[in-house]
Amino acid sequence: MGVAGRAREIWALYANRRMIAIFGMGVASGLPLPLTTGTLTYWLAKSGVDKTAIGLFALVGLPYSFKFLWAPALDHMRIPGLAQRLGQRRGWALVAQLALIACILGLGATDPAHAPWATAQLAVVLAFLSATQDIAIDAYRIEVLADSEQGAGAAATQTGYRVGLLLASAGAIALADFAPWRAVFAALAAVMGIGIASVLLAPSPPVLARASGDASWPALLERALVAPLRDFSLRPMWAAILAFAMLYKFGDAVAGVMASKFYVDLGFSGVEIASVTKVLPVAASIGGVLVGGALVSQLGIYRALALGGLLQVPSLLLFAFAARLGHDLRGLALAVGADSFSSGIAGAALVSYLSSLCRGAFTATQYALLTSLMAAGRTGLASGAGWLAAQLDWASFFSATALLAAPGLLLLLWIWRATRVRVAAS
Repeated sequence: MGVAGRAREIWALYANRRMIAIFGMGVASGLPLPLTTGTLTYWLAKSGVDKTAIGLFALVGLPYSFKFLWAPALDHMRIPGLAQRLGQRRGWALVAQLALIACILGLGATDPAHAPWATAQLAVVLAFLSATQDIAIDAYRIEVLADSEQGAGAAATQTGYRVGLLLASAGAIALADFAPWRAVFAALAAVMGIGIASVLLAPSPPVLARASGDASWPALLERALVAPLRDFSLRPMWAAILAFAMLYKFGDAVAGVMASKFYVDLGFSGVEIASVTKVLPVAASIGGVLVGGALVSQLGIYRALALGGLLQVPSLLLFAFAARLGHDLRGLALAVGADSFSSGIAGAALVSYLSSLCRGAFTATQYALLTSLMAAGRTGLASGAGWLAAQLDWASFFSATALLAAPGLLLLLWIWRATRVRVAAS
């Protein structure tokens, strides 16, 4: 088949109602995250909140780490009225999106300088609603696509996710130079309409058979939560897999908590941050996703994961280099671009890996469990980033975060080697 034929195949794979809807849902999924991480910490820094408090604000993202606890509810509970019209997954996604719009508007109305507790509370609620939306969207993607389409679905949702991140990070930060934060959050709430439109226009997935039997609460709890966890615990090296999901890209997560404070301390304006450290890397990030998908196809999941993990180290060291340069847009753009590209590669490989682990009767709950543990590396474990940054200069801080890539890589090599031995013995 010639180049033109392959191009037509790729176009047919992506240019259909399901993939377009998955892309739009990805935008809605990515948009809330910066409001509990980078954009939130930038807002706090501009409001005069100190480093240690900014680091502790990373804890507002803990709902991402524990979403597996209520993921079974989305598997087994139907929303009256919406479930009949939209299906179970889209009904939950729509409810989460409407609540997110209200929460974003409320968060923008708070004053973190004088009432940080109110800001923190709404940020936690925002993270909970965002995590709930992610559960529904991930389950929809897995159920509506055939096995052969899962790779393309991962690319579509990650591309949309990055667009959402861009709008809520670069867009919000740049707009904040010209408008009050209340207006910035109102604009972001309006963008959530993309997700609502995608949910309403998306086709329904096949209706899956649900387990029936004893309707008592203990029996429901066993089927909803215990059975998926028990099924996962029967897999070889399950504990190591959970630890790997949590520690992969740990160094990048720690660095990311303090990135906005780093930009402010180096004297970059909101427009500079938006144009150099947010807008430009989007192309690098999407390019990394596409390269990561190709690497998974050509080299296999484990080699792609290893390459994505290894690329953390030079990308973080480039931030240390940028710190020594000071207020230098080119140095900062190089660091952020390299980090975005490597993150795209790692992200595509990781989604493929987690999806391969979660095919079966308990897909939604198990996928939520693994992605929750990924988020734990970005929140609970990274909450000390502010303290670490306060003890070191910025160059030393980013050099230290590069070392934090090692635990995840060592676990990956152990799992990879054990898997090869087990396959060879079978």
